[in-house]
Amino acid sequence: MISKSLKAVVLCSIALFASCKDDKNSEEKMAVNETDNVLLQEWTGPYQGVPAFDKMDHNAIKEAMETGMELSLKDVVAIANTSDAPTFENTIVALEASGDKLNDVTTYYGIFSANMSSPEFRGIQTELAPKLSDYRSKVSQNEKLFQRIKAVYDAAQKNPLPADQQRVVDLTYKQFEMNGANLDIEKKKRYAAINKELSSLYTKFSNNVLHDEENYVTYLNKNQLGGLSESFINSAAKIAADKGEEGKYAITNSRSSMDPFLTYSTERDLRKIVWTNYYSRGDNGDKYDNNALIAEILKLRKERVGLLGYDNYAEWRLQDRMAKTPENAMALMEAVWPAAIARVDEEVADMQAIADANSDAIKIESWDYRYYAEKVRQKKYDLDSDEVKQYLQLDKLTEALFYTAGRLFNYKFTPIEEGKVPVFHEDVKVWEVTDKASGKHIGLWYLDPFARQGKRSGAWATMYRSYTSFQGETNVLASNNSNFVKPAPGESVLVSWDDATTFFHEFGHALHFFSSNVKYPTLNGGVRDYTEFQSQLLERWLSTDEVINQFLVHHKTGEPIPASLVEKIKKASTFNQGFGTTEYLASALIDMKLHMADPTNIDIDTFEREALAELNMPEELPMRHRTPHFGHVFSGEGYATAYYGYMWADVLTSDASEAFKEAPGGFYDKEVADKLVKYLFAPRNSMDPAEAYRLFRGRDAKIEALMRDRGFPVPTE
Repeated sequence: MISKSLKAVVLCSIALFASCKDDKNSEEKMAVNETDNVLLQEWTGPYQGVPAFDKMDHNAIKEAMETGMELSLKDVVAIANTSDAPTFENTIVALEASGDKLNDVTTYYGIFSANMSSPEFRGIQTELAPKLSDYRSKVSQNEKLFQRIKAVYDAAQKNPLPADQQRVVDLTYKQFEMNGANLDIEKKKRYAAINKELSSLYTKFSNNVLHDEENYVTYLNKNQLGGLSESFINSAAKIAADKGEEGKYAITNSRSSMDPFLTYSTERDLRKIVWTNYYSRGDNGDKYDNNALIAEILKLRKERVGLLGYDNYAEWRLQDRMAKTPENAMALMEAVWPAAIARVDEEVADMQAIADANSDAIKIESWDYRYYAEKVRQKKYDLDSDEVKQYLQLDKLTEALFYTAGRLFNYKFTPIEEGKVPVFHEDVKVWEVTDKASGKHIGLWYLDPFARQGKRSGAWATMYRSYTSFQGETNVLASNNSNFVKPAPGESVLVSWDDATTFFHEFGHALHFFSSNVKYPTLNGGVRDYTEFQSQLLERWLSTDEVINQFLVHHKTGEPIPASLVEKIKKASTFNQGFGTTEYLASALIDMKLHMADPTNIDIDTFEREALAELNMPEELPMRHRTPHFGHVFSGEGYATAYYGYMWADVLTSDASEAFKEAPGGFYDKEVADKLVKYLFAPRNSMDPAEAYRLFRGRDAKIEALMRDRGFPVPTE
């Protein structure tokens, strides 16, 4: 059970620890602390101790992970073999405190995997994947441990525990049950074998995608820069020079580079090349092709849940989500899909009209969509995305994040002096987070903003240490990670409105981490179709007048964004929703359909093509994540049959936004903001998400708010 929980602190008041943490274990801990392997050493320094990111060495990760697993298993065996009758304290609390060393080492492993990957580390990762799977199986299939958990669970069904303790027991029991704890010996062996094989396939899948992202670079010459902004050109020149191609301009195979190029480049042939490179990741018919891997993953997933008695993977996965069943998730997506593709038809017609008026003599293709959509935006709303970009500086947007956190959460962010807290790359900056009123220390926020070799694409948030209080309060170490294109020296980092929205989104995850008030580590986990809600909701503060008027200033003149331009942005808020909704929903629908289908003899390319045809997918745009590079779903299981969760969460987001719109103080209304923190952020997973939302809103969320937000027809009874 590798989680981002706290470093366990041994409490003598807990009887189990008094019996398990004997002199022998104390000696083992001392030996670990004295090891030369820095990844195994205790986190030291200020702020309750911080990771030694500045001393990371991928050569040390294998030993550290193996030692961490060994120590964690000793904790588990000690819990399972204690002679005392099972209780919440000696079984559940002890399990919550176990694996502290492995949790620390996993933080380094995550950085090597996501932020600082290399061919050497990928080899280590491939070697460790099956060992990690074996470790997880040894925990989840420990019969003595499960029987103790079951005894506590059964007792709690008859005599309920306090709410937070009951929630931990229920979640722990469910996790073990869903992972085969009730299977017989032979089925457990097969279950473990499947997990081991899947772990290797997931690693290979993600490494294949990373290979294609790193190796498909499009180099331009001076005659091929038409339509591109000066800042983008300068950045592309620096990237090319860094790659040994002085005098050229590099378009990397990442969304942050691809998206602006397709939006502004006048070179249609080059747009097609860049588009093809990006959407063909993992699908190039070479040794890095992922199609066969996906087919095998689907077969193994179906076989594994079949051991538990489920008809398909989706049925098994969604039982503990808000949607509960794949049918409920599909019903939501299918309710929105017709309006989305109808809007695409309208958008394409508008684009084709402009192309025809310009005598471009083309039919709109996928690599034309962004380019002509931008021309439609300029014609319909007199809105130039590049003009807006001049007012979206990364530094000022970061200040806007802090302002929002201060108004809603009462947090203050203070930059940490360089060198005081170790970082794993010079681009990473750190801030201390405190309560504005009391000055109480909350934690540290790490920001890794720029794209680079070895860093996975996209944007994400993660925790290095979570808040808990069952062994004394811990602070939070949280990070946000982006892939903005690093500017040429001396220039501002200018981002698109969409990228600014994503920046706020990921910061929403960080605020969710910082605001936690839960006692036990398990309660810091999330329900996948709910955890995106908080982050999607925070996006809304980007377009509030308070943020716009203070932080959107021109990167050269310092002048605030003109009111007329703001008005255009707001009027165009539902523009291109056909594209945005359809490309996302296509991926979510294919994710669900793949996992509900019979994977026997499945051909992934054929399935994707035929399923999209059945949905009447517009030919002018692709899925946001084509199956061969759909890392959310096939580099692990976090979002498998759960990509729909963004839309499920967006129903909550749209509905919650209307609560702020209706409040006297708008998006900064104190009463609604206090309820937001109290019921939607601070509890994490300590209460049922549906109940938490009802406490905030007074009722369940309604889909009508989502349709209004996107400018789609609102269904009538």
